[in-house]
Amino acid sequence: MQTAVNLWPLLGVAVIVVGFLLRAHPVLVVVVACAVTGFAAAMDVEHLLTSLGAAFIKTRNLPLIYLLPLAAIGLLERFGLREHAQAGVARIAAATTGRLLIVYLFVREGSAALGLTSLGGQASMVRPLVAPMAEGAAEARYPALSDPMRYRIRAMAAATDNVGLFFGEDIFVAFGAILLMQTILRAEGIEVDPLHMALWGIPTAVTAFIIHAWRLHRLDDAIRRDSVK
Repeated sequence: MQTAVNLWPLLGVAVIVVGFLLRAHPVLVVVVACAVTGFAAAMDVEHLLTSLGAAFIKTRNLPLIYLLPLAAIGLLERFGLREHAQAGVARIAAATTGRLLIVYLFVREGSAALGLTSLGGQASMVRPLVAPMAEGAAEARYPALSDPMRYRIRAMAAATDNVGLFFGEDIFVAFGAILLMQTILRAEGIEVDPLHMALWGIPTAVTAFIIHAWRLHRLDDAIRRDSVK
């Protein structure tokens, strides 16, 4: 006999979706969602408050992990990090936007394959360094860059980080998705070595690198065509 699963606590997810659609205050939405989930799970008020307090104590230092690096990056930008990055890459004669982003793609994908997923990121690397350097490389060759092309370069810098991280981390044997797949397959009676699954991620990562590197190569052509209009 299978025990019936209580699906009413999933109402908390609906509360979060509706709250964010209505653009309500995030903290208020989360608190209401917690309350709805708790009452739907037949938790009394004391137990609910105890659970919320325990979760807060466990994660109270988590915001500092994100806020401190952002504060440091903001301070560096205040003192000209973006401008120095653009000027530095402009002095490299062989540097183009596509070549620069291909190098970053290689570094990002390779480091993610080794489990160093924090070595990069949109806020910590792309916005303050990679995007300004890619834009500076284009400006050094074509000073009259249009605004749409500037936005396209920034978008490609962000996409390069995403592609490198997504396909690179699949090679790392301790990546959560690989362990999740192993757990699901084991529950179905299929034993698979995590190292074996990680190795099968290599062809996909190599293919993703080649395809995106080709897109970045075409970006240089697009920048050149945009500048001769």
